[in-house]
Amino acid sequence: MASSIPHDLFFRGLHEHRMIASIKEPKHIETALSLSGQLSGVFLLTGHIGVLKGYVDVFKEHGLPVFLHLEKIGGLNTDIYGLEYLAKVIKPAGIISTKTSVVKTAKKMGLITIQRFFLVDTEGLDNIAKSLNQIEPDVIEIMPARIPEVIGMVKSFTSLPVITGGLLFDEDQARACLRSGAAAISSSKPELWKRSYVYEEKPKLRKFI
Repeated sequence: MASSIPHDLFFRGLHEHRMIASIKEPKHIETALSLSGQLSGVFLLTGHIGVLKGYVDVFKEHGLPVFLHLEKIGGLNTDIYGLEYLAKVIKPAGIISTKTSVVKTAKKMGLITIQRFFLVDTEGLDNIAKSLNQIEPDVIEIMPARIPEVIGMVKSFTSLPVITGGLLFDEDQARACLRSGAAAISSSKPELWKRSYVYEEKPKLRKFI
């Protein structure tokens, strides 16, 4: 079972910093580490099973909760055995997945679960509601972020924290999402990681124990 300590660290950081570094290239790891004091955590979308533990360990040493996007990591099986290995050996704070079945299994392993949804039409909103009826992740991530008014629609049927990312090009766009009710922004652009978002109006986060 994963430790409960990362849960507290992540949700506190989510409230305090409201920016998550989404890392798609290894060259951005050093930048994220240098900004550890102003990031809520890291979404890792690069690497393979051979380097994964090293990446996770170095982020944990800098106090950054790490979430692995399971569909982006090479060589990692997402069945019950792969997720058990992940929880017991790699030990990230949690996982990101678009698959409800993976989220359900990862929750049983004690990992923080973030379910990612892509919104391309109104059917996407229905899919979120249906998915949440089957299994409730700890956090929802909706993409792309360039439709901030949809954040309010999602929050109308769930009290879960909502993260948003994708197609964000500047600071004003990120702030618009936060003002619309997003708990935090995920971005792969280091220039956005360096900004402070703490003075934006903060939505009330669900309490986690």
